[in-house]
Amino acid sequence: MIDLSPEAIAAIMIGGVLLLVLTGYPLGLVIGSLSLIMGYFVFGTAVVEVIYARIYGIMTDYIILAAPLFIFMGGMLERAGITEKLYEVLYLWLGGLRGGLAIVTVLIGTILAACVGIIAASITMLTLVALPSMMKRGYSKSLATGSICAGGCLGILIPPSIMLVLYGPMAGISVGRLFFGAFVPGFILSGLYCTYIAVRSYLQPEIAPSVPAAERRVPLTKKLSMLAVALVPPVILVFSVLGVIFVGIAPPTEAAGIGALVATFLTVAYRRFNFTVLKDVALLTLRSCGFIFLIVTMAVAFSAVFLGAGAGDVVKNVVLAAPGGHWGIFAIIMFIVFILGMFMDWLPIIFIIVPIVTPIAAEAGFNPLWFGIMVCVNLQMCFMTPPFAGGIFICRGACDPAWGVTMGDIIRGVIPFVILIMVGITLCAVFPELITWLPQQMIK
Repeated sequence: MIDLSPEAIAAIMIGGVLLLVLTGYPLGLVIGSLSLIMGYFVFGTAVVEVIYARIYGIMTDYIILAAPLFIFMGGMLERAGITEKLYEVLYLWLGGLRGGLAIVTVLIGTILAACVGIIAASITMLTLVALPSMMKRGYSKSLATGSICAGGCLGILIPPSIMLVLYGPMAGISVGRLFFGAFVPGFILSGLYCTYIAVRSYLQPEIAPSVPAAERRVPLTKKLSMLAVALVPPVILVFSVLGVIFVGIAPPTEAAGIGALVATFLTVAYRRFNFTVLKDVALLTLRSCGFIFLIVTMAVAFSAVFLGAGAGDVVKNVVLAAPGGHWGIFAIIMFIVFILGMFMDWLPIIFIIVPIVTPIAAEAGFNPLWFGIMVCVNLQMCFMTPPFAGGIFICRGACDPAWGVTMGDIIRGVIPFVILIMVGITLCAVFPELITWLPQQMIK
């Protein structure tokens, strides 16, 4: 063992993560190896027991079982083909507006967020379905791809969200309450996105022209029936998952099982179900959970060593000494989360940062539920802030090369939406009831 001060341990471990992430090695291996090496220097062979106890505690938490069930539900819905039907219907209703197709894209992303909750799937589906229509009608590449990234990323916030399922156990907060605390902020972001698109399209009509009336000439009764048919499946799924949680019938894990079953039935109803689909969705769930649980275990090991060595107290003392009182503390934490989001995925941020900042937030007097949702809203930006911006890379990878969309186009497109997320954070800070009101209405 080596006698290191908590200050030195904090500097080495935090600096080590930021430096090693840039090497390009898998993040799980980076933080796992760093925690083992530092743990051995600080605790000796006892580090194995320290890490094992923390990993065993989080991996045997019953609520974690909801993660693979929600992933399975999202994967099955992706195969059901609801995105194409929704786009076709909303295209007829809103295509006549300037920027209407971009607004439709955000609205479909919002609906998918309440059904799928898998960022890669949502952005890919929106890129394949919405981008060709916008490009053919002369939309700006940046506006089109920006709306796709922003709308697709809502799935990580609007319930059922894998992020909230994993955040709850780490912070000791009810996942059900997190779900309903995230609803209003998620819809606020969606509304801000649509408002921005509408205003900018009005001021610059050449970047988002309306769809010609001839392409939308469908009888009103038919449009109403198409809208009803397209919206019924998502409504059924949302109620089967979130409705049973809200009225107190089932906790999130059982609700996730119900959602997976209902999603399978919907895929059967759409005549998209077969053995190949079942196998593909099962493999998607297996791969996604393997990646998630690797990151989770390694990040938990990191936080176990970091906190066990007293480095958490060092960070706590530094943050609590910040000028500006509790809002100064809040601003520093939000800034740290934002910067980390530029260099790593949301998973390690949650499992490394949450155990450190949750006690700080409690000591500063913040409502734990409100603070947790604010962190999750902040993490929306990590998908759209280079250099490690997952949403941007997914969109670029799904684009047809024939459209000539570049990384620069997508980055320029997402910048306004990142600013809008900051506006959303400000609104929720000024009016905390936007987060806390709905969870208070839940039936216990």
